[in-house]
Amino acid sequence: MELYQITIAQAHEKLKNREISSRELTRSVLNRIDQVEPAVGAYITLTAELALEQARQADQQIADGNISPLTGIPLAVKDLISTKGIKTTCGSRILGNYIPPYDATIMTRLQAAGCVLLGKANMDEFAMGSSTENSALKVTRNPWNLDHIPGGSSGGSAAAVAAGESLAAIGSDTGGSIRQPASHCGVVGMKPTYGRVSRYGLVAFASSLDQIGPLTRDVTDCALLLNTLGGYDPKDSTSVPREVPDYTRVLQKDLKGLRLGIPREYFVEGMHPEVEQAVRKAISVFELQGAHCLEISLPHTEYAVAVYYIIATAEASSNLARYDGVKYGYRDPDERTLMEMYQQTRSKGFGSEVIRRIMLGTYVLSAGYYDAYYRKASQVRALIHQDFQKAFQSCDLILTPVAPTPAFRLGEKSSDPLEMYLTDIFTISVNLAGIPGMSLPCGFSSQGLPIGLQILGNHFDEEKILLAGYAFEQATDHHLRRPSL
Repeated sequence: MELYQITIAQAHEKLKNREISSRELTRSVLNRIDQVEPAVGAYITLTAELALEQARQADQQIADGNISPLTGIPLAVKDLISTKGIKTTCGSRILGNYIPPYDATIMTRLQAAGCVLLGKANMDEFAMGSSTENSALKVTRNPWNLDHIPGGSSGGSAAAVAAGESLAAIGSDTGGSIRQPASHCGVVGMKPTYGRVSRYGLVAFASSLDQIGPLTRDVTDCALLLNTLGGYDPKDSTSVPREVPDYTRVLQKDLKGLRLGIPREYFVEGMHPEVEQAVRKAISVFELQGAHCLEISLPHTEYAVAVYYIIATAEASSNLARYDGVKYGYRDPDERTLMEMYQQTRSKGFGSEVIRRIMLGTYVLSAGYYDAYYRKASQVRALIHQDFQKAFQSCDLILTPVAPTPAFRLGEKSSDPLEMYLTDIFTISVNLAGIPGMSLPCGFSSQGLPIGLQILGNHFDEEKILLAGYAFEQATDHHLRRPSL
């Protein structure tokens, strides 16, 4: 097996035993990027020189006997996480030349652990999308079939891991933006509990929903990265001061006594039959390992899409008001009055999907409509949260599909925003409730496209999710398959 194909855990063992150096590992991944990046398009910015210098420093740390599980590991980072001195575009023309003067907290933690930064991964503009087709800068393709989307909005991060262009990646999840691309690209992706990972330095889309998390090749790597990403940060007012356990300690095969809820509302008409078949088969694997599966109900699920697209757009309308050509990024050079400059900067700087969501969010917050839309949506959000709390009284975890279909073809849904929004139907409730969720491969379609299983837990129950995911991996081989590029 080539070095660019191994997992973080395997690379750590080889680095620790001096079988390889971080420079050899990093060069292998950079060579792979040279080979397949023109076809996949996972990165907006590559930092090859920085990566080799960080790899050299990691090798020195290892020689000094100072090695952590992430020392010398090459990673990709989604291009909305602030990186000091490195362009951070959010996939948008309006931030096309923005270079942050500071690092996000998770970057500080990854650098302290000795990670190597390969570059910044492509994404839907300001994380608004489910296919990465809304990026203003380039197209990312699914490594399993280059005619299909990789998912979104962390499509570049997921594609990089699947294609061997990184050992793992960091993404963000506002309505499924880690789990859905992980499902479509056949990798593992986790959205942690809201407050578990610092959002300081994450460019905000919808502040009450955004969360940073890992995309990896297996559950063990997911636990390793979460060990470093998690923890209280006084710079983030929504960060929760709660101890972070060693997530790798819970990884075992025994599921006896575990109660798994299967929500009837998540197996709906219109779901692709191969997705339902793969998820039902995965549920039977859990039962064979000793888990007890029971049907549950999440009765307000049908309102989740409407509630999400009111709350998320309202917060986006507020958060993106700062991009006016004065403080950040692009400024239209042709207009003479201040008002014309504002209008033309935002009209030319933002893409159509971002403009659509800003307009919708501004409308639902406007005088006369606030109570009818935003207040009502917030009330229903509380009911969705209560659904999960009631469900977790009778089960430990919940199993669902991640997406209703495998990855669709590029351009297939781009002319119909509503149809695109419905692809998030199984993931957005998790963000509204603030609970953790993980996607992991559970099968493949007849066209050879990956299908994902979603495991949901109660707040701060990441350990149970990782336990169940690891046990499933040990009984199956879906996570071992790689696309042929």
